[in-house]
Amino acid sequence: RQPSDRRIHAIAAALESGLGVERIAELTRIDAWFLHRLKRIVDIKSLLQGRNLARVPKELWLRAKRAGFSDLQIARLLQAAQPSERASERAGRVRSRRKELGVIPFVKQIDTLAGEFPARTNYFYLTYHGSEHDLPPQTGEKQVLILGSGAYRIGSSVEFDWCCVTCARTLSRLGYRTIMLNHNPETVSTDYDMCDTLYFDELSLERVLDIAELEEPLGVVVSMGGQIPNNLALDLHRRGLKILGTAAESIDRAEDRHKFSALLDRLGVDQPQWQELSSPEEARLFARKAGYPVLVRPSYVLSGAAMSVATSDASLERTLGRVAGVSAEHPVVISKFITQAKEIEIDAVARDGRVLAYAVSEHIENAGIHSGDATLVFPPQKLYLETVRRIKAITREIARALRINGPFNIQYIAKDNQVKVIECNLRVSRSFPFVSKVSGVDLVEIATEAIMGLPAERANPSAFELEHVGVKAPQFSFTQLRGADPVLGVEMASTGEVGCLGDDVHEAYLKALLSVGFRVPKENVLLSTGPLESKARFLASARKLREMGYTIFATRGTADFLKWNGVEAIPLHWPLEPQKPNVLDHIQNRRIELVVNIPKSDEEDELNNDYIIRRAAADYGVPLITNLQCAELLVEALPKARNGMKIRSWAEYFASEPA
Repeated sequence: RQPSDRRIHAIAAALESGLGVERIAELTRIDAWFLHRLKRIVDIKSLLQGRNLARVPKELWLRAKRAGFSDLQIARLLQAAQPSERASERAGRVRSRRKELGVIPFVKQIDTLAGEFPARTNYFYLTYHGSEHDLPPQTGEKQVLILGSGAYRIGSSVEFDWCCVTCARTLSRLGYRTIMLNHNPETVSTDYDMCDTLYFDELSLERVLDIAELEEPLGVVVSMGGQIPNNLALDLHRRGLKILGTAAESIDRAEDRHKFSALLDRLGVDQPQWQELSSPEEARLFARKAGYPVLVRPSYVLSGAAMSVATSDASLERTLGRVAGVSAEHPVVISKFITQAKEIEIDAVARDGRVLAYAVSEHIENAGIHSGDATLVFPPQKLYLETVRRIKAITREIARALRINGPFNIQYIAKDNQVKVIECNLRVSRSFPFVSKVSGVDLVEIATEAIMGLPAERANPSAFELEHVGVKAPQFSFTQLRGADPVLGVEMASTGEVGCLGDDVHEAYLKALLSVGFRVPKENVLLSTGPLESKARFLASARKLREMGYTIFATRGTADFLKWNGVEAIPLHWPLEPQKPNVLDHIQNRRIELVVNIPKSDEEDELNNDYIIRRAAADYGVPLITNLQCAELLVEALPKARNGMKIRSWAEYFASEPA
């Protein structure tokens, strides 16, 4: 009766328990036409359940495959396998049996002209509803299969698509025939003139194997489409496909949190204290020994999915319950979470473990904000030279140890000039296009040449010594998500981002903010600056706001602190207090043009008040800053908005710089 994202599974369970289509239609208001299709799937499932693999007739194979059952799903439904057998191995046995019976998919062309004229595109998909191929596969020694990024979602968007398209173009320039597998109609990589053959189909192990058997490419590129292709690397390698670029075993060593942490220990590279998670009791003992807060991280995930920071035994219990089952075949690691640390990224390309090009970027926010939600600055503006030197040295060590061939990204934290490694991804990152655009050096083009084993020279380091600055700001959809708390953490929440160039970091940051919908305040600002440490740090910025003529409204504690330190502020009562004037009234009446709300940590009433303020800002479209470092940078940048900014094209920034 109550729709949710789990509703379709409830309908399947109801059908399996014998509830009729008519009754389900009455309860759900879903047209019976659709419910009959769901019932057909449930009926096929019941026919497969518990059968012996060798005794499944060909007709049932065809029915199951035409209904959309994958080999892995069928493997799970048939008689139980050996306890030690991996899921992909069970699916492999199912695949072999299916092929023995001649149940194979056929290549069909997508009709882009609705049957009015013959379609002449290289736009294909695989289906079991056929008996012959529309176009015979073009086998050959010089063709490469590129795995795309899949549907746009939080964590995977146009950045990976740009990398796939650039890779395809570079391969074409090098004389290779390109085959793209992707299934998002919004992406440029699914334009059928971007590659020689496009398969608009699912990014699964089964489908990649199907296409590879038909097309016989010399290898597969898994490092351009983000996390989904990367996750397939090891299984594709085990099934005999050549992974172009970094070896599948190295990808697994970097993606598996436990294996990568062990590698860093062997190299003598510093990292936050960690332990492999095997039971809640061990987790509690580690957290008490290392000291809260701690970070719980599953392996083989994108966007910090199911990653959480625990600040107490109670929150650790909640976190462990959340990550359970996320990655059954890969371990979960718990590590010490370091506060007040700088987060730094390096995007790089290597050939046989030798670094060819690199770009170091810094986050405006302190560590603890997911890299996809962080405000990124390139070239870095506030890093010690020694910190950068250590990062480059560690990067070279890791590249050699993993014998990296192609793109990779490493995330670091630095505190008191001590550098620690957070994680390493042996693929492009969402910042690869950004640093390539800002620097004018196409890292993906260099990476593609390295992947194909071509001789490549190191990029000139001076190419990254720029006279301009790039800032990448995230964009959020909190105004469309009723009730969501617009505060950031280790799990990614942004749904877009914009990169802008400026003569300095202030100009670039302000342009980026304006591009994601931020409005510069003209008169009134609301401050709620959190714990005493944050209040003290933001004091200088508050003084600048008053010097620029802004009227400062503030919650009681912040207003008192500002007055004690000689900064005029108008106090407002918390939303949950009956007294007036009230913060919520001012936001609703459009008297506030910017809200700076730095979250607190423990006190429940204040947390509720803070949430109400943040939520009201999102609901009424008032610009909101919840990070102290971003708030400070904004105040420094505001004079640029008043004095005017230079608006120049991308090409003009490079034309004006010395050779």
